[in-house]
Amino acid sequence: MSETPATPPPARGRRWMLYAPLGLAAAAGAGFWVMLRGLQTGEYDPRGVPSALLGRQPPDFTLPPLGTLPPVTVADLRPPLPAPILVNFWASWCVPCIVEHPQLMRLTRDGVTILGINYKDRPADAQAFLQRHGNPFRKLGTDEPGRVAIDWGLYGVPETYLIDRQGLIRWRFAGPITPEVLDKDLRPLLRRYA
Repeated sequence: MSETPATPPPARGRRWMLYAPLGLAAAAGAGFWVMLRGLQTGEYDPRGVPSALLGRQPPDFTLPPLGTLPPVTVADLRPPLPAPILVNFWASWCVPCIVEHPQLMRLTRDGVTILGINYKDRPADAQAFLQRHGNPFRKLGTDEPGRVAIDWGLYGVPETYLIDRQGLIRWRFAGPITPEVLDKDLRPLLRRYA
């Protein structure tokens, strides 16, 4: 039995295979360039898509209290508010929440009202976290099943929302509030909506 030699692919097919990696690299480079331009102009937010709640009132919710503080209620966020309010979703198991916590304590010392929603956490762990690091929250509720977080469109913890005096969500930040975020983003917004 004789074997027939394999026929080489046509030259046109081979050329396409040589240029495919070059085309993929060019497309990736163009995408990276567009992303960098967006970062420079502020049109691209690497922390995710903006909240669908921006410019709207927070969704209705009820939460049980955590510890001895009164629970957060939707009535706390309805106008007229005396000043802007921050709503912070956090958890004791969240490492970025530890990074963020000193900034929340600074804001509380400066007179900013922060309402806390403890997310998918054990109450004893959450209370131990606050005893160890301090409590920046005026009111504190617990969202152990995570249902309220879903209504708010939470990506993860920590996540912070700014509610203006008319009870509208004006800013959402997914991730820890670092000193830089506090000074460059949040403090100007607090002044603007005061």
